[in-house]
Amino acid sequence: MPQIIFRLKPYLRWLILGATLFFLIQALKSHWQEVLAIRFHSQGWLYLSLALIVTLIAHTWCGWVWFSILKEFQQPVSIPWAIIVFLKTNIAKYLPGNVWHFSGRILAATAANISFAAATVSVVLEPLLMAAAALLIALLTVNSENWFLQLASLTVIFAAIHPRLLNPVIKKVSRLKLKKTPTVDEKKTDFRIEKYPVRPLIGELIFVCLRGAGFLLTVLALTTINPSKIFLLLGAFSLAWLLGLVVPGAPGGIGVFEATALALLQEEFASGTILGAVALYRLISILAEASGAGLAWFGEMYLLKQHKK
Repeated sequence: MPQIIFRLKPYLRWLILGATLFFLIQALKSHWQEVLAIRFHSQGWLYLSLALIVTLIAHTWCGWVWFSILKEFQQPVSIPWAIIVFLKTNIAKYLPGNVWHFSGRILAATAANISFAAATVSVVLEPLLMAAAALLIALLTVNSENWFLQLASLTVIFAAIHPRLLNPVIKKVSRLKLKKTPTVDEKKTDFRIEKYPVRPLIGELIFVCLRGAGFLLTVLALTTINPSKIFLLLGAFSLAWLLGLVVPGAPGGIGVFEATALALLQEEFASGTILGAVALYRLISILAEASGAGLAWFGEMYLLKQHKK
């Protein structure tokens, strides 16, 4: 059975990608007139510019979160180095395989005299905490009358990232990720988390909130938002972003995020507005990641010049 699943995995990815693209194309076909009718209001470009800045800050902040994880592993790392490496490698997630940003960070970390095992665990732990943070925000922003189920779900999430449960998950995910990466040896990844990752989890919660703020600003560029809908938008974004992170499919979650956001929000907002918002936000995300990589390169050149002096 595992061998059959392994053989079907590449086809499953294409099936998911095809299904999400089909859903988006059908939605665009049904609402193309609404999309063409979209007009930015007087402050639309300002909101889009702010969305780009906030999204870039979010990625920079995530570099700090990676730094904090390595620091908790007692590794010799500095904040500028961690942020530069994170931003430089982040754009590689759009390459086929969706692992090259991980392997890039591992190679950069080992070149900087960081333990190979700690580097590997850090790049696996970081997206796992991202997923936990996004799910936490989605649960907290849901207006549910079943508070007991909500509380139970939150308890399960907090328990799931306890080292006793997290270490086996990290070990398994590390093997799955590193099988796709010929540059690393999975036999050298035996490393255990010794304490509950409180600070990195808080960091990832802030990261997801920043990303959500970027999405809210993008929607604001197209339409006004009733304050009562802010938590709905943030929760829907968190869930859509989470599925884009964990569902196998297109690199960088392309298609999965857009389809999920549209499905969750089309009853509360005009479908054309949401289609326009998710398309604009994808563009803003890619621009922010490309800008971050460029700024990281200039930052690295500056630090090298300072070091030579």
